[in-house]
Amino acid sequence: MAELKLKNVRKSFGATEIIKGVDLSIASGEFVVFVGPSGCGKSTLLRMIAGLEAVNSGQIEIDHLNVTSTEPSKRGIAMVFQSYALYPHMTVEENMGFGLEMAGIDKAGRRSMVLEAARILNLEPYLERKPKALSGGQRQRVAIGRAIVRKPKIFLFDEPLSNLDAELRVRMRLEIASLHRRLGATMVYVTHDQIEAMTLATRIVALRAGVVEQVGSPMELYRNPDNMFVAGFIGSPRMNFVPAKTLGMDGLGNCILEVAALGIETIHVPLRRPQATFPADVTLGIRPEHLSEQRSEGSTRISLSCDIVEQLGNVSYVHAWTNLDNDFIAEWRRVEKPSTGDELTFWIAPEDCLLFGPDGQRL
Repeated sequence: MAELKLKNVRKSFGATEIIKGVDLSIASGEFVVFVGPSGCGKSTLLRMIAGLEAVNSGQIEIDHLNVTSTEPSKRGIAMVFQSYALYPHMTVEENMGFGLEMAGIDKAGRRSMVLEAARILNLEPYLERKPKALSGGQRQRVAIGRAIVRKPKIFLFDEPLSNLDAELRVRMRLEIASLHRRLGATMVYVTHDQIEAMTLATRIVALRAGVVEQVGSPMELYRNPDNMFVAGFIGSPRMNFVPAKTLGMDGLGNCILEVAALGIETIHVPLRRPQATFPADVTLGIRPEHLSEQRSEGSTRISLSCDIVEQLGNVSYVHAWTNLDNDFIAEWRRVEKPSTGDELTFWIAPEDCLLFGPDGQRL
């Protein structure tokens, strides 16, 4: 286990700056997930930690030692890539022990370390098999085992589940979470899949265009996002965003809004910072699960026209017509499903609403 610190780390390719001054502290034993859309710089940042990409400026520290210019092999890290990168002519045992052999560890020592990793990953029955005789999930476990045998200070994962089908991804997510619990190791994991981030991380680092937008626990980012990017990226299905007009304050720290797109003449929404000034045009954010079919005290009524219903078994999602450019999604838990064109009534509690300014920042 080890601490990891990034201090104003920057990276450019030619005239294009990819990583724009990232500051981050990761405690020993944490499982931190870098999440963001394609091209946001998350894999580049991970490769900089690994030493596979040079740092243009700033500093990387592992256990209080400056490793910014240290060779990858001397940083005490092990990396698991998106591709399994197994040697096809070697057995599972040989693949897992190859790095140890290159490090000069004798055969008996290698076997002991490989057997320990194989036990942790339930790979003992497959040690004599070659990669072509393994499933995708088993191959990925071999790649993880190759990292475990090195007993690194920090594990780095670069989208390791991208090549697996949906069922295997779920299973491997659980295995990686269990592995972290058993090893107690520091892990840094890159993904574009916010569900992976939510289920695996102790803390999430949300990245956009080389900038850290927010750092926090999964539920912190879900319940208390700093901006529209984080609010829209974390959560499935996405948060609904609708334009609104501010009409003033009500004396209780709530902003009075008119939301024409939903037919709301007035709704009083709590502000994150009641003393802050607010613009005339804002954006209201509402998560699909916060649209209730039951009225509660202080809730506001809206009517939506059903367009499409996504049926997922225990829950369905209604995609509704509004006069917005994008559709409006509401969670539906009744057994009977609405049909296209049905008029539906929902209730919104003001405390479940989020407010964002023209710059996308939370108000």
